[in-house]
Amino acid sequence: MTTITFVKEDKEAIAAQSSNLRSEALQNKIDIYTLGGKLRNCGGLGQCATCLVEIADGMENLSPKTDFEQRKLKKKPNNYRLACQTIVNGSVKVITKPKPSRKKSLVS
Repeated sequence: MTTITFVKEDKEAIAAQSSNLRSEALQNKIDIYTLGGKLRNCGGLGQCATCLVEIADGMENLSPKTDFEQRKLKKKPNNYRLACQTIVNGSVKVITKPKPSRKKSLVS
């Protein structure tokens, strides 16, 4: 058994080793989708990239990124994952619906 901590929700979920992160979130009534994601998610089939989460701690306890994640997340921080593609093998802290960082544009 392992612990998944959902930071924003201040909730811990106990999960079996090799559990799918998306499934565990939904089983524990954690809302991982933004409004747009709720309307167009693929149901966990790894085709839409709407189940984006940020891993705050425990990245080493997750499965390696899939090829789909590598392509879809190449412009995102390294600690972003797609919940439907992520297998949890140890304790992890997750931030749901991460806010994109806004870079200041330089005007010359």
